[in-house]
Amino acid sequence: METVFQELSVVLLFATAVGGIGLLLKQPLIVSFIAAGILAGPSALGLVTADAHVEVLAQFGIAILLFIVGLKLDVHLIRTMGAVALTTGLGQVIFTSVFGYFICLTLGLTPLASLYVAVAITFSSTIIIVKLLSDKGEIDALHGRVALGFLIVQDIVVVLVMVVVSALGAGTAEAGAGGIALAIGAVVLKGAAMIAAVALFIRYAAQPLLDRVATSQELMVLLAVGLSVAFASGAQMLGFSMELGAFLAGVALASTSYREVVASRLNALRDFMLLFFFISLGSHMDLSTVQSQIGPAIVLSLFVLIGNPLIVLAIMGIMGYRKRTGFLAGLTVAQISEFSLIFMAMGLTLGHVAVEDVGLVTLVGVVTIGLSTYMILYSHQIYPRLEWMLGLFERRVPHREIGAEDAAAPGRADVILFGLGRYGTNIARELRQRGLSVLGVDFDPEAVRLWRQQGHAALYGDASDPDFPASLSLREDQWVITAVPAQRGGTVGADPAEILVRGLRDGGFRGRIAVTAHRAHDVTPLRKAGADVVLLPFADAAHKAVEIITSHDSGAAPAVHADPDDLRVARHA
Repeated sequence: METVFQELSVVLLFATAVGGIGLLLKQPLIVSFIAAGILAGPSALGLVTADAHVEVLAQFGIAILLFIVGLKLDVHLIRTMGAVALTTGLGQVIFTSVFGYFICLTLGLTPLASLYVAVAITFSSTIIIVKLLSDKGEIDALHGRVALGFLIVQDIVVVLVMVVVSALGAGTAEAGAGGIALAIGAVVLKGAAMIAAVALFIRYAAQPLLDRVATSQELMVLLAVGLSVAFASGAQMLGFSMELGAFLAGVALASTSYREVVASRLNALRDFMLLFFFISLGSHMDLSTVQSQIGPAIVLSLFVLIGNPLIVLAIMGIMGYRKRTGFLAGLTVAQISEFSLIFMAMGLTLGHVAVEDVGLVTLVGVVTIGLSTYMILYSHQIYPRLEWMLGLFERRVPHREIGAEDAAAPGRADVILFGLGRYGTNIARELRQRGLSVLGVDFDPEAVRLWRQQGHAALYGDASDPDFPASLSLREDQWVITAVPAQRGGTVGADPAEILVRGLRDGGFRGRIAVTAHRAHDVTPLRKAGADVVLLPFADAAHKAVEIITSHDSGAAPAVHADPDDLRVARHA
């Protein structure tokens, strides 16, 4: 290319085309971007020649990523999930790193490279998992909350590991001049000074500074980016890694009231800038050496895809969770993270690992992220095929899900209501005003807890679990209502409302079932599954709104509150 600008424009269009293909294959953009980097590199099409410029943009992307991690570090979630987050997160990290180290030694890697690779493959991608679980509507499910808890533990571990590696690099630089003791002392003093500076910034500057620029969100974003790269540069000046500095910048703003606004505004910029990191990473891979790495990459990929979910499943089973919950949570660690690649890049910069080692982890990343995406998307279809062999990982009484938590008796309720959101809560209130008792069921533990605090009976339960209806002792004179809408079209996986209806009917329930749908074409499948009534909230609300408006035009007294008797909630075939 004649200019760097022209080269980057071609690379962006090329990455967009590769990303479009990945989107059709339901792959995360990380896989597409790495593939684009490999194809655009000198070993393939040779589109990337301005390495220095791409590298600078890649460093900005890494700084913004670590800044957002620090900004959104949710220690509260770890506390609410309790021991399971810490135990599962740390257990999986220790298991994968120890066994991975010996596997790498067996594959012929040097001890130091084996250590790096073993640590790198322990981390799972929080970004990818949150996106996939959100798309499936499972971010608030029990397995989703557990997964987020131990993913946050992993994020904390990876930052601590980067601190150690960064200090090791700084200590190595000082060792030749003043000896090991002086090097360690210098690292400790520099680290203390950096932590003290961050603490002072949090105490006196963070909130007032953002208050000043809060009237302009664009200026707030600019300030956040400036702080992230400034802290990263400061850490580099002290001999630490820029990743550590950027993370501390995020932590410095995490205590402010603007953390969510800043994080949401930076997400798109983070994804764009990280493109250059993955392109830079892929472009440095030598395709001539890939053939020799395919065997080790397959071995390590199988270890991540199978070993990581099994250790999570085992730990959660020991702690009293159902095998289904452990299985769904375990699938979220069946891939390595973008942090794995950043960690290996740090090792390459320090001279601890070779380019071939980075290429090996990159191949493992492409394989595991690609395959685990399908595993998570189709987890509910995979589970029934493997359920028969997973009993080993479940205690006889999974007390964390069916012990004291299930004190409410389904048989004594007039109505069992699935879904404790705004719509479900309003339905429950109207039913109680008519003298009916309601048992609430939700897959969000926090919603169940709040429901109970208000003095109402509630159970934790997942409508998409085909085994759950069998655990309820139902009567034929009961209503079962689901306020969880049908999920068709944009969501991969089975529809929880249809699963619930089929599970109830297959289990012999002869009472009446009402389900919620948001689209008219969902009515027929739900009716065929056995639903007596299909609720269409948007259509019903629109119908009532028109009634109110037209009655007002005709001179009749306008209705302030809709009478439930007037709502046309039944959509019979």
